[in-house]
Amino acid sequence: MRILSALLASLTIASGQSLPYDLLIRHGRIYDGTGSPWIVGDIAIQGDTIVALGKLAPHAAAQTIDARGLAVVPGFVDTHSHGRRGIFDVPLAESSTRQGITTIIEGPDGSSPIPLGPFLDRVRAAPAAVNFGSMVGHGSVRNAVMGSQNRKASDAEIQKMKEMVRQAMLDGAFGMSTGLFYVPGNYAPVEEVIELAKVVAAYGGIHTSHVRNEAEGVLDSARETVRIGEEGGLPTQQTHVKVVGGKQWGWSAKVLEIVDAARRRGVDATLDLYPYTASSTGTSAMFPQWSMAGGAKALRERLMAPETRAKIKAEVVAVLREGRGAGDARNVVMAACGFDPKLAGKSLAGLTREAGLEATLENAAETAIGIQLQGGCSAVYHAMDEADVERFLRAPYTMIASDGELLAPGRTMPHPRSYGAFARVLRRYVRERKTISLEEAVRKMSSLPAARFGLRDRGVLRPGMKADIAVFDPAVAGDTATYERPHSYAVGFQHVIVNGRAVILNGKVTGARPGRVLTGPGFAGGVARRGPAQ
Repeated sequence: MRILSALLASLTIASGQSLPYDLLIRHGRIYDGTGSPWIVGDIAIQGDTIVALGKLAPHAAAQTIDARGLAVVPGFVDTHSHGRRGIFDVPLAESSTRQGITTIIEGPDGSSPIPLGPFLDRVRAAPAAVNFGSMVGHGSVRNAVMGSQNRKASDAEIQKMKEMVRQAMLDGAFGMSTGLFYVPGNYAPVEEVIELAKVVAAYGGIHTSHVRNEAEGVLDSARETVRIGEEGGLPTQQTHVKVVGGKQWGWSAKVLEIVDAARRRGVDATLDLYPYTASSTGTSAMFPQWSMAGGAKALRERLMAPETRAKIKAEVVAVLREGRGAGDARNVVMAACGFDPKLAGKSLAGLTREAGLEATLENAAETAIGIQLQGGCSAVYHAMDEADVERFLRAPYTMIASDGELLAPGRTMPHPRSYGAFARVLRRYVRERKTISLEEAVRKMSSLPAARFGLRDRGVLRPGMKADIAVFDPAVAGDTATYERPHSYAVGFQHVIVNGRAVILNGKVTGARPGRVLTGPGFAGGVARRGPAQ
């Protein structure tokens, strides 16, 4: 098929005239995605495929883009997306496409639709502007089999989980994600995860992990992620890698030592990150995982028992002091609260003062308990150091991911990463701080993640590859979203092409939705078949 596509570039019709291209991008600075230096040239597209690249002779085309002075790069691949939250509500995916993202991989942090196949069918039936793939979530599988019970799985339960993971791989999952920080994944011993990882390995899949502890336990968590890959027999990736809490700042060097040592002995271990010094997750992240077993009702009952409440509060205080609070309740800011939208944008310290209390960590813990008892909120946690972010970013095996959603401007106060993660790399870490080169940034956002997830026909600009392409001004491209003003699109991206069709043209959204469901190596093409569930 690739040979035929490449030959199409020189095909002539009976009259001797060249067959017109569907799209011709002219005179751009082509960064092919491999990290090689850019060249000036043209890219010709027929249908959904690149058919010629280089300094091409004049040629008829249905549509021509003049990319003189602009960077022409492979469309970016976001390997950690929460896009299923918006794939049907905002299918134009403008928060992603405006920063050059053409493919998103969903199902991170141990959470995915179960079963996966019917959900992917829904996405196929209502295509988006971006390509969409998914992992299978270990936490979702465990919850389906045994709920949020805080115990080891029985042999029979592990077998059920294996069958569910096997089916998800047949349905098209790229691998299995774990959220060992979250309930119920946190209740699973590593041996359980390894057994399920072996099923994924049999289908050529990958493992990604939101690790158990990103603060004082981050080193043990990095070792556990490596162990899952080493003993499970599959590629393994620590996702949105970070070091949380002031006492741990600088430990990025130790995490990299663990990954480097694993790679030297043959473990296929990699990282991804978002380029910010704040994380975002639910307010439940401040609570000990044991307190969340059994759900909200069980938590409420525990908080009604004075001794248990005191123990829970003490652990919340510890998280505020040494973990996600980084010693100050002002560092925890509500993003969205279903029970009271007016709380969005307010810090835990501010809410504590509104209650008439001094904003001590102990009083802030009481405020957090009250919030969680009302259903909880999503929050932004300012607890990381930029030196760690840059050290991780420079590692050659680190790729970029947003950990964001598909959003349209609204009244909540989400993390700005949804609108700006990839563009921020270009502005802050390429242009301003010169942490990495533009060639290396493009590689980390295109060919590296594409290869990592087995997208063999995307991530590099060359004939025969799918025409997922972004065209931007390297002197302008960047993020505009901030923590105070998160609903703000990236700038500088003039054209974004998905499967040969423009979803952004001359800086404007076209309304096209050419995205496809992409499937992993075990995909059975919709035909049920048996496979190993070891």
